[in-house]
Amino acid sequence: MAKKVKKVRIQLVRSTIGQKPMHRKTVKALGLGKMNSSVEKEATPMIMGMAAKVSHLIKVEEIS
Repeated sequence: MAKKVKKVRIQLVRSTIGQKPMHRKTVKALGLGKMNSSVEKEATPMIMGMAAKVSHLIKVEEIS
């Protein structure tokens, strides 16, 4: 039986203007482009690590 995979909704709430280039690339790699855009991703360690790196720019909420 397959495990239930947790999902998270990630929303860009602050602009990447004036941020470090690596932070901009991380936001882009998460699939976020414009302000208030959001994506739903599986809560893997890689995704959660990327979210932690730019936590000052995004909002993360768990969805069932």
